[in-house]
Amino acid sequence: MPTLQRSTRIAICCCAAVLAGCAKKENAAVDTSSAMASSTAITTAPAPINLADVAGKWNMRAVPISGDTTATNYVLTATSNTSGWTITFPGRAPMAVKVSTDGDSIMIDAANYQSVRRKGVQVSTNSVVRLQGGNIVGSTTAHYKVKTPDSVLTLSMTGTRAK
Repeated sequence: MPTLQRSTRIAICCCAAVLAGCAKKENAAVDTSSAMASSTAITTAPAPINLADVAGKWNMRAVPISGDTTATNYVLTATSNTSGWTITFPGRAPMAVKVSTDGDSIMIDAANYQSVRRKGVQVSTNSVVRLQGGNIVGSTTAHYKVKTPDSVLTLSMTGTRAK
């Protein structure tokens, strides 16, 4: 008889342990989903850029990320849509650029033109900028057309509204 009672107690303890284990898993699932929900709420995408917020003239300054620290200065003229944007280097006529947006970013592409940094060399540029604290910030990649493999320069850009 004592053996039967001992076996019954062991069986009850095992069942209790299994039930406790199942209960913990269900609670863990609930905790995980609520943690995921709060995590999702924190990582929301930035608001899309409104080009009307950047319309106007901007004094731009581009400096290589490494090496030479000489700045390239120009005026960026922005419109409230993707057409009519221009870049004007000192002593040069305004040059049309292609503009597109994605989220909070503005992409500015300039086709082949005479480089300001490298005399006698054609260059095309691809820039990605954002409006931050009332200024334009971003980077430009310049692709120089040379006889050797493509020569690339990356520049950090900042822009303030022209007065």
